[in-house]
Order: sequence, then structure tokens, then C-alpha cells
Amino acid sequence: MYTGLVLTVIATAAPYADRATTHLLADHIRDGYPTYSQARVDSAVSTYLVLLSVIGALGVLAWIGAAWSVGAGRRWARPAATALFALGAGAGLTGLLTTDTSGATGLPPALGWAGMAPSLAGALAVALLWRKQRPA
Repeated sequence: MYTGLVLTVIATAAPYADRATTHLLADHIRDGYPTYSQARVDSAVSTYLVLLSVIGALGVLAWIGAAWSVGAGRRWARPAATALFALGAGAGLTGLLTTDTSGATGLPPALGWAGMAPSLAGALAVALLWRKQRPA
């Protein structure tokens, strides 16, 4: 679960690192909307940063809550973790696959796949939570 938490923090920070370095998101928006002014591209990037930050913050809270509930041995931890995984994977797939009005995906593939990384840890965590315990 802590791996998923770390991957979520990295995925949340990735768009900020991109904005400071490679500008993949800005270039992706500019390619999809060549008539956009620089101010409009910057506004779209800022909007994406806010959206992805909120999703990332919710993901961090979900990982912390799931780790706590599993560690505390709560009966509802497995179904709750499974539901959180479904929500997180859905959010990741939405970022990866949703196309905008330009016909391209809303996020560049590198950022879309970065957003899916926590779901890999989530799938493993849920699988481990639901496996049958062997008698000692």
C-alpha cells in the first residue's frame, strides 16, 4: 500500500515537473488546438494541474485510509480498498483514454500512463487482500 502511496505522489508531481521542464502537456494542448494563444494554452495547463492535483490529493487520502483500515484489521477494509481501487483505476483510465474535442487524448500519453501507475500497485494490493490465508 505504501508503494501505491508513493506512486500517487509521484504521479501527482509529474505534471508540475513537466511544466517546469519538458512542457509535454503544453505542447500537447498546442498541437491539438493550434489557434490557441499562449495565454489560453497556459490557462488550460493550469486547469489540468488543478484537476490532477485534486485527484492526486484524493488518491493520497485513499491510500492512507486503506493502509490504516487494513493495518487496524477492520472488517470493511477489503471491500473499501476494492472500491477505492475501482475508483482510482477509473480515474486513471479516464485521464489516459478520454479524447477531447481536438480528437487527441486530453493528456499526453506519458502523463496518462504516469496516472495509471498507482493502479498497478492498487491491483496488487487488492489481489493480496483477497487471497485466501493458508492455515498455520
